[in-house]
Amino acid sequence: MENKWTDRTALLLGEDKMSRLSNAHVLVVGVGGVGAYAAEMLCRAGVGELTIIDADTVNTTNINRQLPATHSTVGRLKTEVLAERLRDINPEIRLHELPMYVEAPLLSPQGGKLQSEQEDENEFSRDVITPSALLDKLSNVPEMSSPHGGNVGGRLFIVDAIDTIAPKCALIAEALRRGIPIVSSMGAGAKSDITQIRFADLWDTYHCGLAKAVRTRLKKEGLRRSLPVVFSTEQADRRAVITVEGEQNKKSTAGTISYMPAVFGCYLAEYVIRKL
Repeated sequence: MENKWTDRTALLLGEDKMSRLSNAHVLVVGVGGVGAYAAEMLCRAGVGELTIIDADTVNTTNINRQLPATHSTVGRLKTEVLAERLRDINPEIRLHELPMYVEAPLLSPQGGKLQSEQEDENEFSRDVITPSALLDKLSNVPEMSSPHGGNVGGRLFIVDAIDTIAPKCALIAEALRRGIPIVSSMGAGAKSDITQIRFADLWDTYHCGLAKAVRTRLKKEGLRRSLPVVFSTEQADRRAVITVEGEQNKKSTAGTISYMPAVFGCYLAEYVIRKL
């Protein structure tokens, strides 16, 4: 009998679980250090449909820690490089590449969306998309009237690997309002001890500046709801953090080591696989 590439996974998880994975659709937002590893682990586990979204291109500074980044891929879209790799792992995967940035919607002084941020039929042709427009397109389900509505389509699961505050919080808030399952990565930068990586609820995290910032924004939105996250209890090495200017949604950048984003990504993938 011919061996299938999923045989070892099926031996561990069982055929029922493999069927659920095959029928699942996971959206991975941000495919840099953490997100690319999460996407590959989900692909190797047998998840049948993946959407990867990121408009960034490979830079030489990514090579120390990001899966799509090698000297030969510098300048190429991260989604493009990762998609080639994922299709080589599973040629039958239903894979959607979106070379776009997820951005928080602009607000008018009255608190509503500006006209330029309204969703339209050509939203995917832009290089920027709001979380609301993205989830509408992927789910093909109208917005739920209740903030505690059920899982969109019964299949979609979101992996949040965004590393900038505004779009990250906008995506989380939209998912929470719609009741779409989401797991989020907190900060892996300026840390190096993998034994201190944990799963927790966002509201129980500590020693993580990104988690603190996300909590603050969600409180302002009135969204103090449970949110599973991956974070590290290790205190950041302040010597490894520098301030930056001219970068949207980002005031600082942190030194990183090769294995930390990979482990964060594996944690995210494990959570999704366990919950599907």
